[in-house]
Amino acid sequence: MLELGLKILVAYLLGALVGSLVLGKLRGIDIRSLGSGNAGATNALRTQGKAFGAAVFAIDVAKGVLAVAWLPVAPIPAAWRDPALSSTWLTLGCGLAVIVGHVFPVWFDFRGGKGAATMIGVLAAIVPWLLAPTVIVWCVVVALTGFVGLATMLAGAAATVAAAFLTAGDWRITGFCALLTAFLVYTHRSNIARMRAGQEHRARRLWLFGPRSA
Repeated sequence: MLELGLKILVAYLLGALVGSLVLGKLRGIDIRSLGSGNAGATNALRTQGKAFGAAVFAIDVAKGVLAVAWLPVAPIPAAWRDPALSSTWLTLGCGLAVIVGHVFPVWFDFRGGKGAATMIGVLAAIVPWLLAPTVIVWCVVVALTGFVGLATMLAGAAATVAAAFLTAGDWRITGFCALLTAFLVYTHRSNIARMRAGQEHRARRLWLFGPRSA
């Protein structure tokens, strides 16, 4: 249990290195005080431009990959390898911890992003073939509605459905994707409220049926 606890803690601390907030400090800004107030890649792109947004997205995806591809097999001083510990459960635990760290970063007053980019990194490392339905659904929903938050939540649901059909009955992966989807819905609760009120921002450049300005 020592190995599990320590590696989940490391994964959380890794997730707490939120790309937009780390890079923002180098620029002398707090991205949470700009635009939508979110510390994710979308708000970074809108307020700081393409290069900054791309860098934020890359950092947040990369830490998701590291948390599940490297950390579960990495040796940690003072934590011996536990032969009874399932590698699958350790990997999924680290994946969940890095996403929670991104959303509730200890380094930044527990106010981080919404977890989408880090979730992509986690899925890419654990079950890369789930990215296809996830990305396709995200693109289709954004193109049809212009709502990035809605697209992100439905993309998570698509990953869950795909996992249920394509993991050969491995309920652990399906359950993990379902848990991530529920967490995405929670982190996007403000987006849901704005959509219900008709006040949600649309990605107009990606929205096929909307005006191209703004």
